Order: sequence, then C-alpha cells, then structure tokens
Amino acid sequence: MMKNILVPVDGSEGSDRAVAQAIALAEACEAKLNFLYVANINQLAINACLSDAILEAVTKAGNVILDRAMQMVPSDVEKEAFSETGSPAVVILDFAASNDMDLIVMGSRGLGVVKGVLLGSVSQYIVEQSKCPVLVVK
Repeated sequence: MMKNILVPVDGSEGSDRAVAQAIALAEACEAKLNFLYVANINQLAINACLSDAILEAVTKAGNVILDRAMQMVPSDVEKEAFSETGSPAVVILDFAASNDMDLIVMGSRGLGVVKGVLLGSVSQYIVEQSKCPVLVVK
C-alpha cells in the first residue's frame, strides 16, 4: 500500500504533469505527497564559490515552485514541501531512501534516445538506481 509519494518538482511543464498524476494517485491511495525541490548547486558553482545572493535567489525560486505545487493539491490530501541543494538525482534518491518513500512520481524532460544516451537524464538515473518504484510522467 502506498502511503508516501515523492514528487520532485522543478517548475517545468513535465513537473506539473507529474504533480497532477501524483495527486490522482494520492487521492486513490490516501497517500501523503512529499514535494521536493533540489537546487542544482553543481550547475551554479563557479570555482566552488557561491555568493549569499546566489544562494538566496535559488532558495526563493525553489520556494515559488514548491508553493505552486502545494496549491495544486486539494485540501483533503496530506502534503509537505522540502527544499534541498546538490545534485538532483543523488539528492532525490537519498531523500526517497531516508524518508521511506513508496513511490517516486516525476516528470520527464522528453529527451530523445540519442540525447538521453549522450547526456543522461535525472529521470533515467532515478529509474535505474531507485530502491522504490518510479513513475515517469511524459
């Protein structure tokens, strides 16, 4: 039985579709939704030195994305929002494992096969490495 659903969010259209699917699953299973925004500090780091202003801007952007996801959820569905920093794939997997998530529902960026092979993707990595089931929403 699913009780905890992890929904990584990034503000993209794919992420919004994943939120909608996760809401439907949470309603059907009476599960809690756990929204996770991961600030990809690895992409922002320049010479491993981040200013406070950059960190504050990233945090504010994450809060806006989390607030939007939370507002999509009907009031009868339990929900919580979390914000972390680091490499998104690693943080998502660590969060799922340490918080006993039953399912991860996430959007796909829709990378083609060639781009996916050359660049990799967060969703592909999560599917391959996750200890719990993963639903990738296109």
